[in-house]
Amino acid sequence: MIKLLSHLSYVAITSPDVEASVDFYEKQVGLTVVDRVDGAVYLRCWGDYYRYSVVVLPGDEPSLATMAWRTSSPEALEEAVKRIEASGVSGEWFDGVSIGRAYRFTGPWGHSMTLHWEVERHQAPGNVASIFPDRPEKRSTVAGAPRQLDHVTVATSDVDAFAAWYNEVLGFRIMARTVLDEAPISVFSVLTTNEKSHDLGVVLDGSSRAGRVNHYAFWVDTREELLIAADVLMEHGTPIEYGPSIHGIGEQNFLYYREPSSLRIELNTGGYRNYVPDWTPNTWKPSLGSNNLYRNGAMPLSMTESFPPADGPSATEEGVPDEIKDALLNPYAVQGRG
Repeated sequence: MIKLLSHLSYVAITSPDVEASVDFYEKQVGLTVVDRVDGAVYLRCWGDYYRYSVVVLPGDEPSLATMAWRTSSPEALEEAVKRIEASGVSGEWFDGVSIGRAYRFTGPWGHSMTLHWEVERHQAPGNVASIFPDRPEKRSTVAGAPRQLDHVTVATSDVDAFAAWYNEVLGFRIMARTVLDEAPISVFSVLTTNEKSHDLGVVLDGSSRAGRVNHYAFWVDTREELLIAADVLMEHGTPIEYGPSIHGIGEQNFLYYREPSSLRIELNTGGYRNYVPDWTPNTWKPSLGSNNLYRNGAMPLSMTESFPPADGPSATEEGVPDEIKDALLNPYAVQGRG
């Protein structure tokens, strides 16, 4: 199969208070506003090659409006759409802001995905143009500001089936999975379109609400910058939800925090690269330290929250043995990384 997708290009999120979220991204995260169109605000990291990587839309709840991937060619975009529609899923073509002709569909588990080839590359104005030719613009003056968007992790009722569909239809490589020690139940998987450990994660969701997101992530160059970012956030009243530490799966340094809408953001750095085209995904168990490489820190219960909030009783409340019910309701306490 030809390589269909190249990399995650942007995420669009909703916020009940767009201006509060945008102000946070500008002043505490270090992003820059590049456009405002019909109530949507487009932002970028200093190292993003394209015009934007985060879109904040007005909404009643924090949520993922869409996750967008750039294809590997114009032909790959057409082929991807053929494969999506052959699988029984239909979407629509539209003209996107700075991405031209694009295709948007909702996957089998309720998550909106946008595919595009055309893109507007960032052209920095003279006052922020870098002295280094390969940099899109100067490094941010906000301490610990991320270089670029890294990945998105969604929530679903069937982790293995989700991973299999995105692998078979769109060519995502499945890199690893986590299965409970107590029972053969998959609670986490990571997928990628390139050499990273993942640009798409999926965590088990016990709720009855489809299409939820657990978090999305930015990348910083070094562990020291990640620690500085944690310091800056804390100094300005934003608590760190989890970390800093190192994940077992992926081996990235990480920390998690919340933006004003309550949506979770992760910062990553480090980790490995995997270029093996016929990679066979390994299965981790929680006891192996899949989430915390050092196996010495419990993840807070708050990390189980995905967005928007669940709208009904958990699907795990009935028919699940008592010894694994807690693990299902709290998959992040026992599983891999996000």
